[in-house]
Amino acid sequence: MKKTHTKAFANLIASVILLVFEVWAYVQTLGFKVVKKAAVQPATFPQVMCIGMMVFTVILLIQSLISLKRMNPDDPNMQPAASINIFKNRGVQAGLLVIVLCILYVALFKTLGYVLASAIIAAIIMWLIGKRDVKQILLVSVLVPLLMWLVFYKLLTVNIPMGVLDPLKNLVDMI
Repeated sequence: MKKTHTKAFANLIASVILLVFEVWAYVQTLGFKVVKKAAVQPATFPQVMCIGMMVFTVILLIQSLISLKRMNPDDPNMQPAASINIFKNRGVQAGLLVIVLCILYVALFKTLGYVLASAIIAAIIMWLIGKRDVKQILLVSVLVPLLMWLVFYKLLTVNIPMGVLDPLKNLVDMI
């Protein structure tokens, strides 16, 4: 079997692409505003996430290089790579749909606000993964973002955009 048709080669290509993206994302965090007298800066969590992803991506890169060098037929990474044809592979279709949903979430976030955008996306995802109990979908997709907003707003004093539900913030402030 040709090296370029193996899972190891596919992992190698994917890890290089991911590393480029992760380095770019880390560089973007360097432009975040610094908050004076704050123990944890706004860039801290994204930077930790980027570094963590980079570590695991480098591990994948090294594993792929070792597999390609040894060419051991018993190595699972030397098996033929799966097709990424979007018309045949349902996993690829699901991955692309998740990317579209993430873009939609970002696009709706400022206008609709955290609670409403999260509720819509959560309901869509629950439906897509096979949940069909409408009551359960509505309860989870509405209550979880609402409760998370309350925790961030009241307990952690983090002001998350509410969009069209901004009057809810005023109502909660009166309580």
